[in-house]
Amino acid sequence: MTLRKRIAKRKFTEPRMIGLLTELRKNKTGFWQSVGKRLSTPRKNRVSVNLAKLDRLAGKETLVVPGKVLASGDLSKKITIAAYNFSEKAIEKISAAGGTALSLEDTLKKNPEGKKVKMVI
Repeated sequence: MTLRKRIAKRKFTEPRMIGLLTELRKNKTGFWQSVGKRLSTPRKNRVSVNLAKLDRLAGKETLVVPGKVLASGDLSKKITIAAYNFSEKAIEKISAAGGTALSLEDTLKKNPEGKKVKMVI
């Protein structure tokens, strides 16, 4: 199912989600299209990732989480993480480790080509 059909079928009510999915749909890059498909799933099926997993997968690229980042675990590296949502503790731990927490909207504007990013699911 295409992203446009998913948006119409699921009838999202949150304005931020509607705007983000619209921007992702306009971007024709395969990476951002797949992020949009992951985000357009029902809320209970969305991805939630712990900091410990992100620490294991971290490299030089930006890690993109199409869901929520939770605070379980610690970070030992400076990581740039982009996600739809962060827990408050996760933001504190990321900034304490010297990393940055970005919204998906900011990452999409800075990197519309989807280069040097890795999706974590």
